[in-house]
Amino acid sequence: MISNIAEDEDKWLAEGIAGIQHNAFYMHRSLDSNNLREALKYSAQMLSELRTSRLSPHKYYELYMRAFDELRKLEIFFKDESKHGCSIIDLYELVQHAGNILPRLYLLCTVGSVYIKSKEAPAKDVLKDLVEMCRGVQHPIRGLFLRSYLSQVSRDKLPDIGSDYEGDADTVMDAVEFVLQNFTEMNKLWVRMQHQGPGRAKEKQEKERSELRDLVGKNLHVLSQIEGIDLEMYKDTVLPRVLEQVVNCKDELAQYYLMDCIIQVFPDEYHLQTLETLLGACPQLQPTVDIKTVLSQLMERLSNYAASSAEVLPDFLQVEAFAKLSSAIGKVIEAQVDMPVVGAITLYVSLLTFTLRVHPDRLDYVDQVLGACVKKLCGKPKLEDSKATKQIVALLSAPLEKYNDIVTALTLSNYPRVMDHLDNGTNKIMAMVIIQSIMKNSTCISTADKVEALFELIKGLIKDLDGFPVDELDEEDFKDEQNSVARLIHMFYNDDPEEMLKIICTVKKHIMTGGSRRLPFTVPPLIFSALRLVRRLQGQEGDVVGEEEPATPKKIFQLLNQAANDCDLEPVAYEFFTQAFILYEEEIADSKAQVTAIHLIIGTLQRMNVFGVENRDTLTHKATGYSAKLLKKPDQCRAVYACSHLFWVDDQDGIKDGERVMLCLKRALRIANAAQQMATVARGSSGPVTLFVEILNKYIYFFEKGNSQVTSSAIQGLIELITSEMQSESTTPDPSSDAFFASTMRYIQFQKQKGGAMGEKYDSIKA
Repeated sequence: MISNIAEDEDKWLAEGIAGIQHNAFYMHRSLDSNNLREALKYSAQMLSELRTSRLSPHKYYELYMRAFDELRKLEIFFKDESKHGCSIIDLYELVQHAGNILPRLYLLCTVGSVYIKSKEAPAKDVLKDLVEMCRGVQHPIRGLFLRSYLSQVSRDKLPDIGSDYEGDADTVMDAVEFVLQNFTEMNKLWVRMQHQGPGRAKEKQEKERSELRDLVGKNLHVLSQIEGIDLEMYKDTVLPRVLEQVVNCKDELAQYYLMDCIIQVFPDEYHLQTLETLLGACPQLQPTVDIKTVLSQLMERLSNYAASSAEVLPDFLQVEAFAKLSSAIGKVIEAQVDMPVVGAITLYVSLLTFTLRVHPDRLDYVDQVLGACVKKLCGKPKLEDSKATKQIVALLSAPLEKYNDIVTALTLSNYPRVMDHLDNGTNKIMAMVIIQSIMKNSTCISTADKVEALFELIKGLIKDLDGFPVDELDEEDFKDEQNSVARLIHMFYNDDPEEMLKIICTVKKHIMTGGSRRLPFTVPPLIFSALRLVRRLQGQEGDVVGEEEPATPKKIFQLLNQAANDCDLEPVAYEFFTQAFILYEEEIADSKAQVTAIHLIIGTLQRMNVFGVENRDTLTHKATGYSAKLLKKPDQCRAVYACSHLFWVDDQDGIKDGERVMLCLKRALRIANAAQQMATVARGSSGPVTLFVEILNKYIYFFEKGNSQVTSSAIQGLIELITSEMQSESTTPDPSSDAFFASTMRYIQFQKQKGGAMGEKYDSIKA
C-alpha cells in the first residue's frame, strides 16, 4: 500500500515537473522575443502546476524549486522595461489579471519585488499590499510556499535603517509589521496542516509538518537581521507579538520549535533584558512541549554570554537572572504535573550549570538548586530510572568539576540529601567520582568534621548499604573501590596533632563498620597515618589529663593496638611483632602469601631500633627460622639471604654483626646448592644459577659496606663456582641468568678500573 502511494507520488511529481518544463520552454521563447503577454500567459500556466494537492511537502518542495528557478529568470525580464515596453506600475496591475489566484500571486510577488527596487512607490506600501493579497491562498502547503516566496524576494528590500529603501521615521516599524504579519499567517497555515485530510496518520502528519518548520522559522531569522530593532522595540513589540502567536497556536510542535528559534536567532543581551517576558510564556505552553530542552538551551546561551565578558556580569545581577530562572523552572514543573522526574532533574542540572558559570561565588545559589531538587524527589522511592540517576550524577558532579575542591561541596547542606535519593549502585558510582576528584586535585581534608561529612557521602563504599550485600559485587570492582578508599585515607592531614588524632578516630569509627572483607584494605592506611602522627609526637608521653585529651604516642598505639617504634615504647612494639608472628603461623596457609608476609616482617624488623639485644635476638631468630621453613627451596634461599640485613644496619648506631651476616649467606648458599641437586634429580639437569648470582650480589654489597667477614677470596670462590656451574653440561641454559651474571662481572670490573680505596679492595678479584 505504502509503495503504491510512493509510486503514485513520484508519477505526479514527474507530471508536474514536465508541465513546468513545457510551459517554461514557451515562456523563454516569449522572453527572447520580448512578448510580454505571451510570457505572462505561459508563466501563469507554469505556476498552475503548484496548485496540486496530491504531493507530500517533500515532493512539493521539489516542484516549487523548479518553478522558483524559472521565476528568477522572469524577474530579470521584468526589470528591463526596454524589453517589454511596459511601466512597472502598469505591469503590477497587469499581472493581477491572471486567471487563477495562485499563479496570480506568485507573479504579483515577483513584479512587486521589481516594483520596490524601482522606488516608484514606498516599499512599505507595496509590502503591505503583497502580504494582504497572499491571504487569498489558505491551503496550508500552497499558502506556506507562497508566503515563503514572498519572504525570500522581499528580505533584501525591507525599509530598514540604512537600507536603500529606508523611508520616514517609522520605517523600521513598517518592516517589522510586514515580517510579523507574514510570520503569523504562515504559522497559522503550518498549524492547520495537522487537520488536513481525513484519516491521515498523525505520525505522518507531524513528520510532514516538521519538514516545513524552517519555512516559518525564517521569518524570525529575518526579524533578527533588521538593524533598526533595538532593545526597546524588541521588548515592547517584537517579542510580545511573537510569543502571543506561540502561546495562542496551542500546538506542541509549533511551540517547541518557535521557542527554540527565538532563543537561537535573537541576541543574548535581548534575552537577558527580556527574561521575565520570555520565561512567563513557558508555563502557558502545552504540557507535552519539551520545555526542559528549551530552558536548558536558554540557560546555556546566557551562560556562554556571561563567560564572554566580565563586563556583562553586573547585568545578570541587575535583572536577577538566577531568581527569575529558578522561579520559572518551579512554575513549569508545577504546571506540567505529568513531567517525569528525569525532566525536572534535567532542568535543575541546567540551572546549576548556569549558576556555577555566572555566579560561582554564590554557594547559597548552588545549595538552593540542590534543595529544589531534594524537594522534587521528596516522598519518592530511590531512583532506579537510569536516565534520572545519570542526571543526578551530573548534578552532583558539577560543583566538584567547577571548584576542584570537595571541601566546598561539603559545605553544601543539600549535597548529601540529594545523594540519599540515589539507588545503592549509583550511590557508589558517585562516591567513586568524589574520591577521584579528591585524588585528581590533591585535596587535603584537614578537619574531623569534614572527614565525618565526607564519609557520610561515600558511605556506600565504606559499609554494606541496606539491600545491597557485598557478596553481589564483582571481585575486581570491589578491590578497585576499596583501594580507592585506602588512597583517600592518605589525603587526611592536619598540622595540629589534636585535630589529626580526631581525624584518625573518625576514620577508625567508620571503617570498622565495613566488615571483614573491607578491613584488609582500609586498616593499613589508617595504621600508617597513625604512625606518621606518632613520629611527629616522638618524645611525648603520659596519660590523658583534663577534658581535652592530648594526642600522645601511647594513646595512639592503645587506640590502634600496635607498636610504637620511634617513641621507645618497646613492650608495645614487641607485642606488635608477636601478634604478627601469631597471624603468620595461624592464619596464613598459602605459600605465596607466606613469602610476601615473611619479607614484610624482615623489612619492618630491619628498620626497627627500639629493641634491646634480647628482644631483637628473639625476633630475628624467629624471622630466620620461618624463612628456612618456606615450602620451596628458592623461596627459602631468598628469605634467608634477606635476613642477613637484620644483622647489618647501615646507620651510625645500627647493628653490624659481620659474623652472623656471613652465617646467613653461607646458609643461603647451602639451600641454593640443595635446590640445584633437587632439580637434577627431578629433571635430569640442574636448574639455572640465578640464586648463586643473587647471593654473589649480597656478598658484594656487604664487601663494599666494610664487613670484614666477607673477603675478596670468598667472592672469588663464589665467582668460580658460578662459572663452573654455567659451563656444566647438566645446567639448564637461561639467558636471563647469564645476563645477570655478566652484568655483575662488569660492575666488578668497573670498580677495579675506578681506582681509589674501593678499586684496591677489588684488585685481587679476577673478573
